[in-house]
Amino acid sequence: MVLLDGKLLSDNIKSELAAEVDILRERGGKIPHLAAVLVGENPASQVYVNSKIKSCEQVGFKSTMIRRPAETTEAELLEIVQGLNNDPDVDGFIVQLPLPKHINEEKITLAIDHRKDVDGFHPVNFGRMAQGLPAFLPATPYGIIEMLRRYNIETAGKHCVVVGRSNIVGTPISILLSRKGYPGDCTVTLTHSRTRDLPGEVRRADIVVAAIGIPNFIQGDWVKEGAVVIDVGINRIEDESRKSGTRLVGDVDFEAVAPKCSHITPVPGGVGLMTVTALLMNTLKACRKEVYA
Repeated sequence: MVLLDGKLLSDNIKSELAAEVDILRERGGKIPHLAAVLVGENPASQVYVNSKIKSCEQVGFKSTMIRRPAETTEAELLEIVQGLNNDPDVDGFIVQLPLPKHINEEKITLAIDHRKDVDGFHPVNFGRMAQGLPAFLPATPYGIIEMLRRYNIETAGKHCVVVGRSNIVGTPISILLSRKGYPGDCTVTLTHSRTRDLPGEVRRADIVVAAIGIPNFIQGDWVKEGAVVIDVGINRIEDESRKSGTRLVGDVDFEAVAPKCSHITPVPGGVGLMTVTALLMNTLKACRKEVYA
């Protein structure tokens, strides 16, 4: 069993990005600039945004953090988004989700200029991705694709079962793995909580992508010998043996599933780290106008 090490891959890619930035600096080129908007005091969101800003510093990107209180109105946030859309020095930006309940997340996402949508959530980027056109890919699916590529995992002709149909992970990764070319050419089954005989569907999979958001959901007897398992879940559960009283687990029962796998991602230390790195890769593409010339 091979552990798909997200930290190792992330560090390698960050080194590559830092080298690219050094070349840009030597040539007097523009340094990539990522901005992040955080509304409210959600602890998990603060951790995620701080991680993204720290990663920018590691690779030499410029970064801007815009913090606003939870009471910020939708109109005020739209004004911030418009300002970032119009700022020529900002190559890409994210508005960290979830937002306070009084703000319509869909309206905010649609307001972001798709040419700066390095999260890959805008319908224009989603549609271009679905048609195989250049696009900013959603960060988590992009990270998964890069992980499969860099570990040279065979995908052509394989049966992939995706568990979870969100627009952020499940649906886009099902599209990417079914596209022509590597890593792709899979036959993909997109499953969810309403799927009949979900364990039976998963047992047929050569590649399993678990993104349903339920701790330890995928059981050992659901997975066939030699399967590749990509665990997207990040769930905090109680654990009295830990000083914090909690620990992170994925959507896969790792102890039961790992011995049967050819490859598997750990949680933490797997897909989550690749998500942040994919965001940086999208930002470099935005700076270079690789997607929208």
